[in-house]
Amino acid sequence: MLKIVTAPNSVLSQKAQPVKKIDKNVLDLVEEMKATLLGTKDPVGVGLAAPQVGHSLRIFLAKPTPKSEIMVCVNPKILSRSEELKPLKRPKNSSNKRAGTLEGCLSLPTIWGTVLRSSSLTFSYTDGQDKTHKRSCKDFLATIVQHEIDHLDGVLFPKRVLEQKGKLYKSRKNEKGEEEFEEIEI
Repeated sequence: MLKIVTAPNSVLSQKAQPVKKIDKNVLDLVEEMKATLLGTKDPVGVGLAAPQVGHSLRIFLAKPTPKSEIMVCVNPKILSRSEELKPLKRPKNSSNKRAGTLEGCLSLPTIWGTVLRSSSLTFSYTDGQDKTHKRSCKDFLATIVQHEIDHLDGVLFPKRVLEQKGKLYKSRKNEKGEEEFEEIEI
């Protein structure tokens, strides 16, 4: 399992480099990223970008629900997106219901915020088998894709919150072990 890099590490604010060739090194990194994503527990991760594990490469993984297969996306590119912006909508079987519509990040483990993102999009990517795909998605998966591509562009979600004049929250566990959210003064 790889160590998840946390802010303010500079790799998180750099534009990641395109993957030139899917070789053994890239495939090994993808496998390590899969193990890392599956190993995240508090909070449970639904996506992981290569910069979050210290590699400035345009690779991300997505796993929207506990039963989903892990989607491997190399050199992803958003081709089109809806103009309609919506806050995060977690699926019913989400592992983190307490956060509601708040978006979080494994690289900012106690910071949360409401980000308005395109409710649907179409993107292209290459998978771990070197096959190119064009896929349309909406709601939660669309949010994950946009969040992870932001990582590849060196953008963390609080920047989006601030651009939209939204609110950020810090989470902590109460005496019952439940998550509580307190607004951060900006």
